[in-house]
Amino acid sequence: MLVYQLYSNLEDLWNTAKCNKCVTAGFKSLTNDTLHFMTTLNKTLSCFEKYQQGNHTELCKNCKSTYREVNELYSSIEKNQTLCIDIEDAMNITRRLWSTNFNCSFSREETVPVIVVSSFMLFLPIIFYLSNFLHSEQKKRKLIHPNRAKSYTSLMNIPDKLS
Repeated sequence: MLVYQLYSNLEDLWNTAKCNKCVTAGFKSLTNDTLHFMTTLNKTLSCFEKYQQGNHTELCKNCKSTYREVNELYSSIEKNQTLCIDIEDAMNITRRLWSTNFNCSFSREETVPVIVVSSFMLFLPIIFYLSNFLHSEQKKRKLIHPNRAKSYTSLMNIPDKLS
């Protein structure tokens, strides 16, 4: 019973990790996608080792193309659903090295449109109220002066003149 339980657990682990996606039928070798990924990954990791000492900006600049290549290859393997846990784990480690250890990042192309749209939305109320102010007819207050009495001080002097 122990041997069967051990075999069952290993089989569950094999199926959960999707190891059959990385190995050819008959378990003779790795698949072509896996071999190509591992080759590209090794090229990227050797670039990391080459520029690891010293300034990491050189690493970010010089290893950017190889890292992008392995990242795109990983995305294509993920879309093809030929991804096993070994490839996923290797890519997670590589991404952690790239972003956390070396502080490298890609400049995103969509940042410029986001800034432009955000700025437009920020100034939209200002533009609205300014155009409303400029194109509306301004009403001025007019004070109505009485016609019959010019000032009350002249009326107060009337009884003084009589006496």
